[in-house]
Order: sequence, then C-alpha cells, then structure tokens
Amino acid sequence: MSAMTRQLNGAHETVRAFTRRVEVPWLGVVAVPPPDKLAYYAGIGVLTALQVIEWPLALVITAGHLLADQHLSGLAKGIGEALETA
Repeated sequence: MSAMTRQLNGAHETVRAFTRRVEVPWLGVVAVPPPDKLAYYAGIGVLTALQVIEWPLALVITAGHLLADQHLSGLAKGIGEALETA
C-alpha cells in the first residue's frame, strides 16, 4: 500500500470517527461535530447573541479554533506515523 493511500485511508477513518451525520429536511445530510466542539461553538454563539462579544470577533475566534484543530490533527497524525515506523 502506498504512503498516499495510507494517508487517505487514515484521514477517511478520522473523519468517519469524529463526525456524525444528521438528515435535515431540505438540506440533506449534515455533519455534526463532536460534543466538545459543539459546546464550544454554542458558547461562542451564546456570547455573540448576548452581545458580550461582537460577531466579527466571534468569526475570528471560530476560524482560529478551526485552524488550530486542523494543525493539531495533522501534528498528531505525523507523530503517530513516526511512532508507527519506529
């Protein structure tokens, strides 16, 4: 199995393990994040709705959180691959 195939299979398994799919009328199947991330996003939404923070700041915080998750998942994957080959 090539390295590219292993990476794609690993990414596919990770996506399947950490996302739930919900059937929403008129939208189709929608991916739902894990409960801890869902609570975080709900908290940001509540703070924005109560006008504790402004909506542009909420967008920046959420985007930063998404980028950090992507970076950390890639970092963890790299460490896992290094340990697997060792």
